[in-house]
Amino acid sequence: MSHVFTISPDFSPDHISGWYIFNTWLQKQTGEAIHLQMYDDFQSQREAIKNDGIDLIYANPFDAAMLVREKGFLPLVKPAGRVDEAIIAVNAKNPVEDVAYLSPGIRVAVTEDPDVHLMGMIMLEPGDLHAGNVATNVYDTYVLVAKHLLRGDADVGIFLAEAYDDLSNMIKSQLKILVRSQISVIHHSLMIGPKLAEKRDEFQRLLIDMSNDAKGKGVLDGLGFEAWIGVEDEEMEFMIDLMDTLNT
Repeated sequence: MSHVFTISPDFSPDHISGWYIFNTWLQKQTGEAIHLQMYDDFQSQREAIKNDGIDLIYANPFDAAMLVREKGFLPLVKPAGRVDEAIIAVNAKNPVEDVAYLSPGIRVAVTEDPDVHLMGMIMLEPGDLHAGNVATNVYDTYVLVAKHLLRGDADVGIFLAEAYDDLSNMIKSQLKILVRSQISVIHHSLMIGPKLAEKRDEFQRLLIDMSNDAKGKGVLDGLGFEAWIGVEDEEMEFMIDLMDTLNT
């Protein structure tokens, strides 16, 4: 029976083929039968996790607490030089230059990306804004968040910084960043579940060495990563505690 590998639904669509290639590489290197299962949304993915249907996951930081504390997952690696930061942006024609001057009742465009949404709402607090006094509209992608800002259908957009930076120069020229988070320690992680826990050291070693091999480096390029870096239990616990703090 094959193990099931899944990716946090907030991954860039540009890298979907890269994840399938990575899964093939992982199977060859480990000798394990691994099926890559993609989910369109966080809710359906979390249901699969709760039903013990997932054995490997490239997880967003918001879900890390459930994975570790409720489902016994262990961290393996994280992408080198990649952290999750959020950006608050508005239409470039908007005269507001500081979130402190945004008004209750504004329309906030977001995605389902939970850690980015959380960071973004914290960044809106200087304007005395919160979930109870803004209108939140959820879109499937950050490109759609930008599109609705440009159309005037939304007043503020909350973006994953990396996704904002990947927008075309034409789109970015029509937007204005009000604030960019600088937390620096929140990141996605590749994690391994209980059914494969005894293989943790082997998987971690293979992944960390991946960038030293020409074929492995090519697979990483397809994901937009330079290398994997090992994540120890203490680092994961620190990030989970930080996310808990931000969420209170």
